[in-house]
Amino acid sequence: MILYDYILSPSCYKARLMAALTGIKLTLRAVDFHPGAEHRSPELLALNPAGSIPILVDGDLVLTESCAILVYIAGKAAPAWLGSSEPTIAASVQQWLSFSARLTASLGGARLHEMLHRSGDIDALRSSGIIALRELEETLFEQRLKGEAFVVGNSPTIADIACFPYVALAPDGGVSLDAYPSIRLWMRAIRSLDGFIEMPGIHRLHELKPDPHEMPAVTETTEA
Repeated sequence: MILYDYILSPSCYKARLMAALTGIKLTLRAVDFHPGAEHRSPELLALNPAGSIPILVDGDLVLTESCAILVYIAGKAAPAWLGSSEPTIAASVQQWLSFSARLTASLGGARLHEMLHRSGDIDALRSSGIIALRELEETLFEQRLKGEAFVVGNSPTIADIACFPYVALAPDGGVSLDAYPSIRLWMRAIRSLDGFIEMPGIHRLHELKPDPHEMPAVTETTEA
């Protein structure tokens, strides 16, 4: 499989992370997204007329949407990541895949504005991102009450990978995650998965603060 990739793209990172977690070997083809705008070159427009990345090529198959790429990689290597075929679970996974597009548009848009000086209403982008984060926080809090660590059940799915990068990188767009303890615990759970790989700005368990609500250890003493 060939992945047309930009190291700083959260959407490309989704594909790299999914491949790493499922043991799939990718051949990375680096794309000069910024400043070279290579994604708009004739070669890449021939693969994806929308002029976006990532692009996954596997034989005659060309996939240009990050969620479709997640489905394909998981389906080939580790179908458990797709969730259950039970209608409630399957529909929930699909709903979170759709939700991830809102994160891309809002938090991702704010990040592009701040890092690459893309045009946009930064206040509106941040406001939309905060609304999405509150929805995710509420869901993850309810999941924790049920003893479940991920957005759909107690095992990670492609839904988690679809949402994770733009949430983790929200501070790049000026949106703090300090107010969302359930999200921070969820991110820690993802970063602790076997096979997890980093990208610039997303490190393995890089937050040095204690887990939210974690109580400090008590040292017992014995009087002489």
